Amino acid sequence: MQCEICGTEIKGQAVEVTIDGSQLKVCSKCSQYGTAVKARSPVSRKISPVSPQIRRDVPKKTGQRRDPFAELNDELVDEYDKIIRDAREKRGWSQEVLATKVKEKASLIKKIERAEIIPEDSVRKKIERTLNIHLTERLGEGEWNADRLNKGTTLGDIVTIKRK
Repeated sequence: MQCEICGTEIKGQAVEVTIDGSQLKVCSKCSQYGTAVKARSPVSRKISPVSPQIRRDVPKKTGQRRDPFAELNDELVDEYDKIIRDAREKRGWSQEVLATKVKEKASLIKKIERAEIIPEDSVRKKIERTLNIHLTERLGEGEWNADRLNKGTTLGDIVTIKRK
């Protein structure tokens, strides 16, 4: 058998070493360039301990179901940035103080107040609770009128679809 590093004929037992993640059989002189490999032992997978779930006072399920689309009727107001800035300045807080109170980064608060980004729902709710403001408004079902759809010519009136 030859050394996999220098190529000399190995007399006696070859030494198994690991060099840069590769396992090689080398002579005793070249074994200094790596770490000796012991007999392989299976690696046990660590199982993280499962902590018991803390139950908060969850009301028992009743016949009524929560409407998942109820929150979709709320829309962010147009001047959310101005409302946040005014409420923050009214309390005399800096952007950094508000950021620490809502446990977010100050750069995020700055971007929200410059209207560069729209806050996610979780961040919006924390800001609303902290500043005691409302940044959403409910869309009324009465604002939408189906009669608008029946006015004028539509694309479907003009286009004819040709089949192959």
